[in-house]
Amino acid sequence: MHDLVGPALGTLALAAAGGYLLGSIPFGVILTKAVTGQDVRGIGSGNIGATNVLRTGRKDLAIATLLLDAGKGAAALLLARLLFPEVPAVAAIAGGAAFLGHLFPVWLGFKGGKGVATFFGLLLAAAWPLGLLAGATWLIVAALFRISSLAALVSSAAAPVYALLPLAALGLPAPAPIAALAAFTALLIWVRHHQNIGRLLKGAEPRIGAGKA
Repeated sequence: MHDLVGPALGTLALAAAGGYLLGSIPFGVILTKAVTGQDVRGIGSGNIGATNVLRTGRKDLAIATLLLDAGKGAAALLLARLLFPEVPAVAAIAGGAAFLGHLFPVWLGFKGGKGVATFFGLLLAAAWPLGLLAGATWLIVAALFRISSLAALVSSAAAPVYALLPLAALGLPAPAPIAALAAFTALLIWVRHHQNIGRLLKGAEPRIGAGKA
């Protein structure tokens, strides 16, 4: 038994460490600093994600940040799945670790982003039907209420429920690890959006497209 447990724990540790390091790459900070010379952490909300990068006036950098933040989560999960296809939980752990890396990057004193782009990248990589359902939920809520944070909160909360639906025919593998990953990342998104939740309850959360006061 010990001969089996050792390699198994080593595999999980390797997946977690690799996923965390990949997820902790602060693309928003790197791109903004390299192209504009600005530190995005000193702009707007101070967040390192695409929404705050957009406040530099560079849509191209914001789009690149969005894609790279989503891609790093997807890459961590898919790489672990490729290397350890016989253990679906390894991919989920690598993806969850990448999400933690984005939220708490060691390079930035553990002060990272809110994880929405990385969240959707993970879901699409884990099971594309799940990612599409969560993305559609975000779009519907955003269209109805014009509040980005509300759309993120609702879509993340819905993702674990979607993961448990009978979607195997559409390509949803290993529903238990994926549902656990969706629930774990959704919980952290809600924690990271605690200030947004407070503004939502007060009716003070800004709407998409609204001008600055």
